[in-house]
Amino acid sequence: MEDVIMIQVYTTENNKTGLMRRSIFIYSGNRPGIIAMLHRCAATITVMILMISLLHAQDLHFSQFFNSPLTTNPANTGFLPENDYRLGANYRQQWTSIPAQFKTISIFGDAQAFRDRFESGWVGLGGAILRDVAGSGNLTSTKVYGSAAYHQMLGSTGLLSAGFNLGWANKRVDVTKFTYDNQWNGKFFDAGAPSGENFAATSINYLDVQVGLNYAYFPSDNVYLHAGVSVHHVNSPKESFFSSAVYDTLTGELYNNTIARRYIAFADAMIKVNDRVIVSPGAYFTTQARARELTLGLHANYNLSGDGETQLIAGLYYRYGDAAIPMLGFQWKSVKLMFSYDATMSSLKTYNNMYGASEFALLYNGFYNQYNQNLRSTQCPVPKF
Repeated sequence: MEDVIMIQVYTTENNKTGLMRRSIFIYSGNRPGIIAMLHRCAATITVMILMISLLHAQDLHFSQFFNSPLTTNPANTGFLPENDYRLGANYRQQWTSIPAQFKTISIFGDAQAFRDRFESGWVGLGGAILRDVAGSGNLTSTKVYGSAAYHQMLGSTGLLSAGFNLGWANKRVDVTKFTYDNQWNGKFFDAGAPSGENFAATSINYLDVQVGLNYAYFPSDNVYLHAGVSVHHVNSPKESFFSSAVYDTLTGELYNNTIARRYIAFADAMIKVNDRVIVSPGAYFTTQARARELTLGLHANYNLSGDGETQLIAGLYYRYGDAAIPMLGFQWKSVKLMFSYDATMSSLKTYNNMYGASEFALLYNGFYNQYNQNLRSTQCPVPKF
């Protein structure tokens, strides 16, 4: 004789009590094993609640924020004190040990343009493609952005930048991979039964706009300081698979599924300690709706070859209340490869065994010609081997 336990879990979306997500957990087995099943069920529910509290306002992001410049701040477009153009790719896989994985891919490129049109200034042009897949329903986000920025030298030691990006975003979900309470017939889930959910669409599109401002300071050949702020989703796009807004009977508020604006501030530096070591501290803060993230740390480049062509990179960052992030990388001439791992330090570590996220970044920096390389070294002196 087997007993069946069906538990319905209701959780709020974006901390809005009117937008409820319902999940069904089914456990079956002999009566002597019911206590063990309840323990497993409780653990599963705890993980789900922790994940939702972390994810309800999570935008696409990377731990190596300094290796994803265009998604951090559009004013970084063409912000290349050492180079003329840049190509890069990022890959992030998160929470592989629990059933709500995230896989994020980004490909970007940017370059300086019109250097002969402006006195001590230039235009930056670039673009980025992002793709993110999450959960059992393969919730997929695809975003394509075009970026532009203007950079102006302020004397011989400062550089001010302002930029924006404009993009198209698509989000889709495969609702056939979900199960619903209406499909439970008392013994098993009947996938052919109506779900009872009224989806207006399973694929949506919207326009997205970001703006940003940066400032860099070059006091000497051995010190470089850089900071910036940006606002994402300036146009407040709406994102929903349902046709109408939701009225919260408890608070009396009407939620129309508008994406909250995301604010990002960052600061980083390069400090040449000696002919073998350059240290790069960094800080990153972002807030969106009720979610906040603060990351602090540093990484260092070690000159392996003596001429700077071959470098070893290592560092450690900490995302407050969430994860420790060790990093390791290698640079050969104009190519840099870095790997980082998010080791979960929050209460979620009990359930994911500290298996947070792994992340790779690959970048290539280049010059149009040798003349530009010599010119860049004179105008924007940054620490180098």
